[in-house]
Amino acid sequence: MISRIIGRNVKRLRREKGYSQEQLALEAEISPSILRMIERGEANPTIKTLGKLAASLGTTVEEFMKKG
Repeated sequence: MISRIIGRNVKRLRREKGYSQEQLALEAEISPSILRMIERGEANPTIKTLGKLAASLGTTVEEFMKKG
């Protein structure tokens, strides 16, 4: 459940910033395949990975946890 919420929020924020999955993965120094799995809610990202994504998107890890 939480992985789906995180995935939806990562995807939404990525799109708001105008990044492709490949661009965000490169910026966050993670693999594009892991990012795709995170966005689909199929992966349980580590705090370190969430931190990298948050920094790359100019947001906080907490933002990824918000329902809505």
